[in-house]
Amino acid sequence: MKLALYQRDDCQLCDAALDVLAMAGAPEFDSVWIDGDATLEARYGARVPVLRDEDSGAELGWPFDAAAVAAFAARG
Repeated sequence: MKLALYQRDDCQLCDAALDVLAMAGAPEFDSVWIDGDATLEARYGARVPVLRDEDSGAELGWPFDAAAVAAFAARG
């Protein structure tokens, strides 16, 4: 499972998501900054933060808690 957190600069919800991921003991993930990328902004602009399994394409949209992150990570 290759995880990525899609996020924006200066995003309080993204900061909260990072805290939740840390509390959940989430596996390593890449940060993907959507700012300045028209395709990513169109896809995720109103939805960030979004945790995505890059292998399967499965996504976990905000809001999520530590239990949801653990269940999402356990799928892989």
